[in-house]
Amino acid sequence: MSKESGSGDDLSAGQEWSAQSERRRWPREPAVQKEQRLDVPPALEPLRFSTQDLPLKEQFQAWRAHMAPLVDVRLPGTNSPDDGFLAEQVGWRLGDVLIIQQRAPAYSFIRDQTMLRSSPIDHWNVGLFRSGRAWTEVNRRVTEVGPGEALFTSLGHPYRGRMIDSVAVLVFLPYELLAANASLLQGANNTVLSGSLAELLISYMTGLEANLSSLTAGEVPRVVQTISDMVVACVASSTRPDTGQIPTGMGMMERAHRYIHLNLHSDDLTPDAMCRALGISRTRLYQLFEASGGVFNYIRKRRLLQAYADLSNPADNRQISEIAEAAGFNAAANFTRAFSHEFGLSPRDIRKTVATERPVVPAALPTPRRGTTIGDWLSLAH
Repeated sequence: MSKESGSGDDLSAGQEWSAQSERRRWPREPAVQKEQRLDVPPALEPLRFSTQDLPLKEQFQAWRAHMAPLVDVRLPGTNSPDDGFLAEQVGWRLGDVLIIQQRAPAYSFIRDQTMLRSSPIDHWNVGLFRSGRAWTEVNRRVTEVGPGEALFTSLGHPYRGRMIDSVAVLVFLPYELLAANASLLQGANNTVLSGSLAELLISYMTGLEANLSSLTAGEVPRVVQTISDMVVACVASSTRPDTGQIPTGMGMMERAHRYIHLNLHSDDLTPDAMCRALGISRTRLYQLFEASGGVFNYIRKRRLLQAYADLSNPADNRQISEIAEAAGFNAAANFTRAFSHEFGLSPRDIRKTVATERPVVPAALPTPRRGTTIGDWLSLAH
């Protein structure tokens, strides 16, 4: 039984789609998207670090100082600092998420228990390798990652490793952003993400890279949510079944962040309660949160971020006053003032955005500081 000719559903060998068939099957939308975006200013300004303009003898020390808040870096045994170390990073802050495009020669790295005890950094990290190769050891298990692959690690646990000359994209997500899936993620520490979902994540990040400089303020929260959802989905499909083992070597900062997340709306979330639960002194607690402006400031910001998420949720029909009370504000005016200072938008602006599905551009975007370390970049994003 012969098939109708010209149906547009089957093609014989070597036959090409006619222009008419293409128009009929995939009608083209008017090209107005880019024209509309011309009136919306880009939200992101890149943070840059490079050793290129430094004398050869100073390049590696500059790189080591830049990376010091995150890891201690060393040169391979056969390399000398006098030979130079041409490395560069471009950072992009998407709310609480930091994306870094990195190009660097070979080096080794270590993040040990001493660093964990004093560091406020306990982010999740996804490393997407474009070229080069890296080996990372966590709890005596070494994972190798290469071009076209993605490695998932926790900065709340000690690790060490090395990499050869490489080009990579590093995605840092704060603990709280994915805290609801912490158990799943901890079980996947130092895992190469695999499968079709990992391929989708890598493809998405590749496309996002090309558009980072043109993202608008209204698009950033959606991008952050997409990255978060995709990372959790990738981990869920890549990780081994939970063996019931308790993670070892967890950093104190990660424990503190987890406690705050679990008790965020409790009236008993106080420094004294945290000290008792964590088994540390008040002095140690304040040291942990010094980089975040203090423990009270940190809790206040996390509650405001939760309020932002609640206001952005179309399914949450609570009054603004109820959300304010849940965030620890007895007076709606105080909540509005604090919220507007934190985000540059009022709670009503956020509700209006959700209702109209049109992005509201913040009144002012913070100007990134120059000459900062990767730790400063993470603090700015956090």
